[in-house]
Order: sequence, then structure tokens, then C-alpha cells
Amino acid sequence: MQRLDGQGAIVTGAARGIGRGIATVLASEGARVAIADVNLDAARATASELGGIAIEVDVTDASSLRAMAARALDEFGRLDILAANAGIYPTALIDEIDEREWDRVNDLNAKGAFFALQACVPAMRERGYGRIVLTSSITGPVTGHPGYAHYGASKAAMLGFMRSAAIELATSGVTVNAVMPGNVKTPGLDEAGEEHQRQMMAAIPLGDFADPADIGWAVRFLASPEARYITGQTLIVDGGQVLPETPEAL
Repeated sequence: MQRLDGQGAIVTGAARGIGRGIATVLASEGARVAIADVNLDAARATASELGGIAIEVDVTDASSLRAMAARALDEFGRLDILAANAGIYPTALIDEIDEREWDRVNDLNAKGAFFALQACVPAMRERGYGRIVLTSSITGPVTGHPGYAHYGASKAAMLGFMRSAAIELATSGVTVNAVMPGNVKTPGLDEAGEEHQRQMMAAIPLGDFADPADIGWAVRFLASPEARYITGQTLIVDGGQVLPETPEAL
């Protein structure tokens, strides 16, 4: 594939975890990367390591995302790639989720992706080129798990949004796709505890959790010039986790 030399990229939620993995891969391929995160200190540390820029952003605030896009465009002179990755995945059983928590998860995950795309599209339309990749999940669109009803709903919503956005932006030279990670080696997975990790590992045919860079390489492909004819699609990156019909199949 062609390198991404000179391309301007924004990765939301890029200070750590999957977002950091995405940003690391894009930077290694020559892109100029904006590390956009609510934690500015962590974003600055990551940007310093990758040679990018740090932008403080609240993805639930449309004006904050517009400022993010404007800053990146001013720094890079162009916006080619948006990886809308920011999100959270708290756990709570259905009878424990109140309206405020439901809204918090869906605002950060689904509405945050919508606001990020909306902020970046004008610059992409102006150039007639853009690659937008959303970070969804296998949880919600394909699988379910106790405690993740609000998270799963938000990740499924992202895919419904993606398909309509892909149609609307197709004539502007902008593609919109999504990656759907399984279990990834992140601080969040560590915080889930050993029992959760044991259960998840037992369900993965490849027998290992993904590295954040594994998701980054999937995003890099969908963000490439070569992926020009792919839009409105999903790429599952889960080590085969969704394949077995029963645990005994492993």
C-alpha cells in the first residue's frame, strides 16, 4: 500500500489504548497525526512520542470537535483521515442503568462519532477526498454480554449511522467504514479483572488478545488510498471470537 506521507489525520481518544494504537500505526506510515483526547496531559505525552500534535477535546460537545478539526486543518493544511475512536465501556446490569448513565455512554460513543464526522467532513468535501473510520465493537452489533447493554447499544448505533453517512458522502470522495474489535490489551481490559479476561480468552480461537496496533493496522487499511472502493463496511478484528457456535467448538 502507498504510505500516508503528508496526510493529515485525527484520532479521537488517542492518548491511550486502541486510539493510541491507531495513532501509532498512522504515524509510522507517514501521516501527521492529531492526538485528540479529553486528557490533555496524556495526549501531549503521546503526541510527543509520535511527533504529532495534542488537542484537548470533549467528543460530547460539537463546538469542541469543530475547534479540533479547525486546529488540525490549520496545522496540517489538509484533513485526510478521521479515526473516530473515543469511547467508554462501563459495566452495569440492565436494572442498574439509570437514564443518566445510558445517556453518558451513548453520548460519548455514538453521538461523539457523529459530532466528529460532522466536524471533519467540510474540509474533506472541499478537497474531494477523505477516509473516516469508526471504532465500533463486536459487542452490540454481533455479540452480547451481561453488563454491556448500554455499551452494545451505542456500538450498534454507530453502524446504523455509518451506513447512511457512507451513502451521503459517497459523491464527495469520502468513505465511511468501521472496525469492530474484540478484546484488546488495554488498561480497560486490565480493569475488567482476571475472571473476565479468562472468560474472554477462552472464547478466542487464536488464543490471544489483540494488541492496540492490530486495530491500528485495520484502520490503516480502510484509511488508505487503495480502499477507495470500500465504504459503509465493517471489519471485525477479534481473533475469530465470533466464529464458534459453542465453547466446545474450540
